Amino acid sequence: MNILPHQVSPFWSYGFRPFFFSAALFAGIAIPVWVWSLSGAEGVPMHYLLREWHVHEMVFGFLSCVITGFLLTAIPNWTDRPPMRGFPLMLLWALWLAGRLAITASWLAPIVVAMIDAVFLIVVAGIVWRELIGSNAWDRLPIGVLISLYAGANLLFHSLFLNGAATDLAERMALTLIMVLLAMIGGKITPGFTEDFLSDRGFTQQPAEFSAVDGLAILFIGLAGILWMSDVSPTVTGSLFVMAGLMHLVRMSRWYGWLTWSDPLLFILHVGYGWLALSFIILGGAMQGVGLHQADALHALTTGAVGAMTLGVMTRASLGHTGRIKKAGGLTVLIYVLVNLGAILRVFGSFVGFADGQYLGLAVACWSGAYLLFALSYGHILFGQNLSEE
Repeated sequence: MNILPHQVSPFWSYGFRPFFFSAALFAGIAIPVWVWSLSGAEGVPMHYLLREWHVHEMVFGFLSCVITGFLLTAIPNWTDRPPMRGFPLMLLWALWLAGRLAITASWLAPIVVAMIDAVFLIVVAGIVWRELIGSNAWDRLPIGVLISLYAGANLLFHSLFLNGAATDLAERMALTLIMVLLAMIGGKITPGFTEDFLSDRGFTQQPAEFSAVDGLAILFIGLAGILWMSDVSPTVTGSLFVMAGLMHLVRMSRWYGWLTWSDPLLFILHVGYGWLALSFIILGGAMQGVGLHQADALHALTTGAVGAMTLGVMTRASLGHTGRIKKAGGLTVLIYVLVNLGAILRVFGSFVGFADGQYLGLAVACWSGAYLLFALSYGHILFGQNLSEE
């Protein structure tokens, strides 16, 4: 049973508050720790090898925190049901934190670590299904399916690692699900906010409604992802990813995003979606031996699309859901610049001939710095009361 609103600390009154703040702080610290450990310095003891720890904690640690914050904020709007708050929210956040701590506890038995970490996403999936089914929000059930598969991918990652096998399948499964989630959620909120923006300013152009173009663009991601997970012909898989990227460029061109340049809080969502389309094209090319290496191509998705879109959503939701004007100030614009600069350096640094030491440290400083700056500049908002309550 949820605690009544007047009994709850502001920080525990809505899911975006603890989860957005924690995700930002984690991204701002974990990546520098990883790079520091890569350099040979003695870092934090980790349950996994450095590569597996980095992949797992970004894909299933950091990103699961952002996704949970978003879902706990969006679902009450979808269902007209009260948000999770108070002690239940604290317990859910504690499950996420327990997973992060367990994976650094090298003294714990591997199976115990896996069980502790896996619980969080399983519980999140259960909460999503409970809320959607309880409110008859049948049109949102695909979100429940995707989150359940995401929890399953985390279980698969642990299972493969415990059995001494490569974790590639679980990683590809999770990244495919992330691609689809970004395309579905980004493809819903970005044109929706853009429609409001263009209408308020008297533009005659309006984003196109969801049509076969949008459905096919998302379908191509799913098809390409399934082939990628199956590890079949890289040529065919790469071609599908390139086609998916081109279709998503067409999709976003129908939203008139260039007209929103004067509103950074909205424009960043278009930039993030542009990274998503570009990541498909770059990844598809890499699979066919053209352009970047696959590792660099994947960072177009993870540092570019995920970085820009998560910070775009986090800043907008933090302002809007605390009663503040949804307008990007100087620090918010700097956050957007830093995350995109970090992504550009991480993705294209080696391609233009820079040595690892010349661009990786700067890329990390920019990308993680963007999240730390969010935690610092939005911390008082996330911990404080809504303006209407002050």
